[in-house]
Amino acid sequence: MYFLQTGTTSSTSLVLLFGTVGMLVLTIGLIVFIIFHQRKVIRYQLQLQKMEQDQQKMFLNASIRLQEEERQRLAADLHDDAGPLLATARLYLNENLVNLDKTTQLQNIYNAKQIIDDTIQLIRNISHSLMPPTLKNFGLESAVNDLFQKISASGSMNASCRFHDYRTRMDPEDELIVFRVIQELINNILKHSNSSFIHLTQNISGDKLYVRMHHDGKGLTQEDFDRLNKSANGLGLKNIQSRLKLLHGKIFFEKDASQTYYKVTIEVPRIEDGIPAK
Repeated sequence: MYFLQTGTTSSTSLVLLFGTVGMLVLTIGLIVFIIFHQRKVIRYQLQLQKMEQDQQKMFLNASIRLQEEERQRLAADLHDDAGPLLATARLYLNENLVNLDKTTQLQNIYNAKQIIDDTIQLIRNISHSLMPPTLKNFGLESAVNDLFQKISASGSMNASCRFHDYRTRMDPEDELIVFRVIQELINNILKHSNSSFIHLTQNISGDKLYVRMHHDGKGLTQEDFDRLNKSANGLGLKNIQSRLKLLHGKIFFEKDASQTYYKVTIEVPRIEDGIPAK
């Protein structure tokens, strides 16, 4: 009886020992797994932060390049066009003008006036390209309508647009950003899509303003847009993204459910300037 009890006690102790060792191994394994998992999560978070930083740098670089390109274009227009015109006008109005006969004086003054008028028109055109007068005076709806009428009049594409509820204008600077984004998107569609039509609609939902464009040509999906945004190419798309970031806006590319049309959606917070839309 004693030996039986001793054997049973030894078996119980052995089971308890193995159970304790097993629990210890399991606990150690769980701790090791948690440590490795946390390290993996930390590495992933660091990689994600680096990707976000790289993307921020890319958007900043795109914005800087865009501003630099606009400055260079403006400088080139002034240097190549306005400069020679003013230099020519100065030739007509040189110090020898007083020594010329009256008829020649009047002709030189008339020629100089014509050149100065041309220079004024050139500078006005440059100013209009920086801030279209229709946009400045009448707002986004009128400027977009005017743009689409010009596209349709060219005969290259059937273009139409409809603003459903743009009753109060956005801040003028915000309007300009949205207008430039629309211009860039339309430029890409005209260049690359081979579409027969483009249709734009605007509506407001909650505190967001939405602008949507449909066309029936070759387009982008969101996956294409994200891929091009991360590549060295697609500067125009990066410019669009960098402009929208200034408004905390978003852009979405998709193919219509019918697989017939492509759709681009611009979403921006609706921050109004209190100017009634005309």
